[in-house]
Amino acid sequence: MRQNDTPPIAEALALIKRGSEELIVEDELVRKLERGAPLRVKLGLDPTAPDLHLGHTVVINKLRHFQQLGHQVQFLIGDFTGMIGDPTGKNQTRPPLSREQILENAKSYREQAFKILDAERTQILFNSEWSDKLGAEGMIRLASRYTVARLLERDDFAKRYKAGQPISVHELLYPLMQGYDSVAMKADVELGGTDQKFNLLVGRELQKDYGQEPQCILTTPLLEGITGGDKMSKSLGNYVGIAEAPREIFGKLMSISDVLMWRYIELLSFEPLATVRKWRDEVEAGANPRDVKIRFAKEIVARFHSRAAADRAEEEFAQRFRHGQTPQDMPEVTLQAPAGGLVVTQALKQAGLAPSVSEAARNIEQGGVKLNGERLSDRARKLASGETVVAQVGKRKISRIRIV
Repeated sequence: MRQNDTPPIAEALALIKRGSEELIVEDELVRKLERGAPLRVKLGLDPTAPDLHLGHTVVINKLRHFQQLGHQVQFLIGDFTGMIGDPTGKNQTRPPLSREQILENAKSYREQAFKILDAERTQILFNSEWSDKLGAEGMIRLASRYTVARLLERDDFAKRYKAGQPISVHELLYPLMQGYDSVAMKADVELGGTDQKFNLLVGRELQKDYGQEPQCILTTPLLEGITGGDKMSKSLGNYVGIAEAPREIFGKLMSISDVLMWRYIELLSFEPLATVRKWRDEVEAGANPRDVKIRFAKEIVARFHSRAAADRAEEEFAQRFRHGQTPQDMPEVTLQAPAGGLVVTQALKQAGLAPSVSEAARNIEQGGVKLNGERLSDRARKLASGETVVAQVGKRKISRIRIV
């Protein structure tokens, strides 16, 4: 969308709020939009790992929406704050990375982010540009603008302090440095996950203290991993990496539960809301949710690879099932999941695919178990309520398992 094609405020606001969690403060954002000038919209990411996963893209997608509305998007790479290490959600001090590690990871972040954003209209910034210049005196002056008591209001700091767990001084500086980024960039809007709300508010307060108009804040939900429950994380193995092969992305997305599928579509799909509503109506009327899942999986593969790659991934997936791995007349069982999900070894036993839990675990360890055509290696994998999988043990034992 060109800048001179700016839509009405209500239409723009609807796009901005789609799939978001909280907007602080909506009236302020409306006034900013009414001025007509492009807003400076900030998103900062610390490149603490070499690759992005779909959970990261939820907020990058939102940055793309602002870009479509003609605003100036500022993709900030935290090469300075990354060396501190964001303590958000951590119950212990995390080891800081070196500048060299940060810069190496930043290269792939840029390449991967430009699969979503228009590179020609994206301003890439590094916060070392202004943070390095602060020096010791500048850091002390910045620290004087906030109290320890206010920093300890942050949930993870409060919990660690109460439990007697260490909190390093450099961790207390992290929210201040992230907030100072907003001052240096004169941000009108800052985006972040719900877990970043405290840090985003610090930026808003520091801007006031520096005599700037405070930024509005838009938070986005944290995307659950493909097994449901915990948020998507490489360390938990429940992620979909955007740099993964098309076949891997497609297969992982086909493995998510029918319930979780709608959550993924809401936060990740670029399809119009009217189209998504149509899909929901069709499924409620009796259509197979698997067909919707295929459309969605192909959309994601095409975004990060190509439409041709998406078509091939779908065909490869179908081939794996077509060659005797998932016959249409396979037996089907419905199993009850306890709170937190049903461990897959228990599911295989209850479905009659293994004589015991220990035998199911042994089959998994030997590479003899597949879920949705993909070899299973984690015997602790849990199946969530609402999830449907095709489980295969050996060459002949196969069943569709529905978890309720």
